[in-house]
Formats: sequence, C-alpha cells, structure tokens
Amino acid sequence: MIQLRKFKQLLALALLGLLTSWIVSCSTGNVSTNTKQANSGGATIEFWTMQLQPQFADYFKNLIANFESQNPGIKINWVDVPWAAMENKILTAVSAKTPPDVVNLNPGFASQLAGRNAWLDLDAKVSNDIRSSYLPNIWKASTLNGKSFGFPWYLTTRLTIYNTDLLKQAGINKVPTTYAELAQVAQKIKDKTGKYAFFVTFVPQDSGEVLESFVQMGVTLIDAEGKAAFNSAQGKAAFQYWVDLYKKGLLPKEALTQGHRHAIDLYQSGETVFLASGPEFLKTIANNAPKIAQASAIAPQLTGDTGKKNVAVMNIVIPRDTKQPDGAVKFALFVTNDENQLAFAKAANVLPSTVKALSDSYFTDVPANASTIEKARVMSAKELQKAEILTPNLKDFNKLQKAIYENLQAAMLGEKTVDKAVEDAAQEWNNR
Repeated sequence: MIQLRKFKQLLALALLGLLTSWIVSCSTGNVSTNTKQANSGGATIEFWTMQLQPQFADYFKNLIANFESQNPGIKINWVDVPWAAMENKILTAVSAKTPPDVVNLNPGFASQLAGRNAWLDLDAKVSNDIRSSYLPNIWKASTLNGKSFGFPWYLTTRLTIYNTDLLKQAGINKVPTTYAELAQVAQKIKDKTGKYAFFVTFVPQDSGEVLESFVQMGVTLIDAEGKAAFNSAQGKAAFQYWVDLYKKGLLPKEALTQGHRHAIDLYQSGETVFLASGPEFLKTIANNAPKIAQASAIAPQLTGDTGKKNVAVMNIVIPRDTKQPDGAVKFALFVTNDENQLAFAKAANVLPSTVKALSDSYFTDVPANASTIEKARVMSAKELQKAEILTPNLKDFNKLQKAIYENLQAAMLGEKTVDKAVEDAAQEWNNR
C-alpha cells in the first residue's frame, strides 16, 4: 500500500490542521464474542501510536474512555511515539521481551519483525466472520507465510493530481492513465513548457513508488523460494523505462538524491504537471500554494498493463510477549471496528479498512457542487475496492529496494548497461 519513511511524510502532512475533538462511537462493533475478558483483578494494556499527538489527543482520550467504560477490568495506557523513534524503540522493546501490548505500525516494517516471530498469531484469536469484516486485499497485507500478524487500520491510495494550466499549455487534453502514456506526454510537456511531467525518487531509503511501478508493469519481484525474479524480460523493460526517461532529461536530476517530499515541493512551485500522491495532500497544496491548488484537478492513479493499483496501509499488531493477549486483541478490534474507523477516517481524511465503513455514503456520494477534495475522497475510495499492497512482505524488504534502486541509478548514470544492472541487483539480493 508504503514504506515506513513514506508514511512518515504522508501522514505527518495529512494530519496537520485537522480538528482534534470529536466523539467516537461506543459500539464494540466487530469484537469477537470468543475473546476472553481480561482478568477481574484489572489489567493494563499499553498502546503505542506513531506521532498522533497533539492533533488526535481528544480522539484517543474519548476512544479509550469508551472502551474502559465497557470493559471495567481493563485500563489503557496510551503512549505516542515520535516517528523517528518508533523503529528503534519497538525493536528494543521486542528484543528485551518488554514490549507494549498493542502497537500502531505499517505492514512493511511490521513484516520485518513478523519474520522473527515477534507478533501474536491472530489466526488463533480471530474468527473468520470477524476477518471478513475487513477488506480482503487489505487483510492480506498483514500476513506473512500464510499467518496473520496484524489488524488493518487506516489507508490511503494514490491519485494523479495535475495542473490543468500546464497541461493546457502543453497542448495535452487527456491525462495519462499508464506509465507508457506518461512517457509519451513527458517529452511534449518538456518541449512546450520547459517543465517536467513529474518527479519520482530513486533514493533507496525513501519511497517504494518505483518498485511498485515494476509490479504494475508486470514484473514479479520475488519467486516462491524468495529468490530474485526480476531478472526477466519484464524486469529489464521496467529498468529501461526509467533509464530512458532519465537519460532523455525528462526526470529532474535530483531524482537520484531527493526523496518523495521533493515531488510535493516541485508540484507546489509549478515545476511539474503531475503529482502521484494521496488525496489528503490537496489540503496541503491549498494551504501552501493556493494558485496551484486552484488549477489542480484529479485523475485515477497511474498504472501499467496489469491495471494494478497501490494502497498504503497502517495496521495494529500485538507483540507475542504481551502479558495480556486477550485484552490486547479486544482493544485492537475496538480501535479498528466499523464505527471507530469511520470516525477516524472522516477526521483524518484517510480511508477505513472495513467493508461496512467504506460503504458509508461519505465515501460513495459526490455532492453536486463537490470540491476537488470531496471528489478525490470518492475516487480514492472507489480505487480501494481493487487496490492491494504491490510489493511483497519480506523481513528484509529494505535490502531488495536498495539493490534495485542502486543498480537502477548506476544504469541511469551510464555506469552499467541495463542488463548488467538487473543482473547485479538480482545477484545482490540472492547473495544477501
């Protein structure tokens, strides 16, 4: 659906300026009747989130108060952890066998620890009826080797945000829907306006958007045995696609050194025509660049011949060493039930991961005088029906991205042929 760093940038901006006080439904929604009550002597559940204070302090205070009122034997201790600190903090806590009981992460990072058997196996705790209340493709995002390790929480999908003024200047009347079409219009945009069509990063530690584009173009990244599968005709074509764009001067040179945040900066300054991003960034653009926002419109996200669409997922996991597994499961289900997901999605301008919450009219009906933001919400929700996590859950996924991006950069700079770059990347992954 997003690497941890990408989500840091994505959500940190998305949550700025939002209202922080609302009442959350007290319904227990999809809590399993099979989940045991916490012991009558009282239990404390420690719940970690990632940088959701101060914007959402009131939300979580109300959420916790409602849960505790319905479960008098359980107390919730909420700890909000800064983005930059979460990775090391949870690694340290898990290694020391002193973890919190419920943790907000994302599948990409959580799967790295799932590979070390760090999380509670939810298949033994959650019934099929409860599991079916979540979007099937999104539930699968928090599985590894056939085992479920997390509950889906909130989501975002990419859209194509574009500058109608620049598109008109370039003489283009149709927004590209595929990467192949994007390459065709990129040259025309550069020739007519002197601007770039778009920006995407090839920094190994940043966004996985390019890796996702490989999958959308039909590339299989990893085979069933965990070996590199991208040393193929499709893999070489995907490498060649990005190398050609760079060598033709149709990508900014800083694509090799700047992260995804630079894509937003360039779009807001009117230097690019397209921005592949979540609809929540429309508010950011409106605040930072009102004239650009006024000229902005939206279209479905770019894809390849496969038609696959990406989704970014935030989930909730329960450490295997929790002292309160049943209470932790009960609270995780409460946080992610239909009513509470809908409330959070509306407030944070994100999407819910349950079928019922997503079917709410808020995500399906477009008002007659709808704003671009309202149109984007409905378009994004519609994409979510078929969206999926495009890259595989691997405990060392970061090494795969590093091998591909670094060799892709070498080919872009003419240091390697495309064939050699693909071969070297595959060898680096297989020999890690």
